[in-house]
Amino acid sequence: MKAKEIKQMSKEELEHSLGELFRERLNLRVQAKTGQLQNSARISQIRRDIARIKTELRSRELEKSKKK
Repeated sequence: MKAKEIKQMSKEELEHSLGELFRERLNLRVQAKTGQLQNSARISQIRRDIARIKTELRSRELEKSKKK
């Protein structure tokens, strides 16, 4: 997921995507522990996507508080 895509998403979409990414990360971690993981790079990609989404949510929150 690219930063440009994330900026275009609504808050609800971001929160939904964040939940899905957390679930996927958990599944990949379980697969890694059991030796069934095919693409280990996906864990890093998910971690970065989670950080991007959290950053965008926080920047929107700060922007909102500045306007008040």
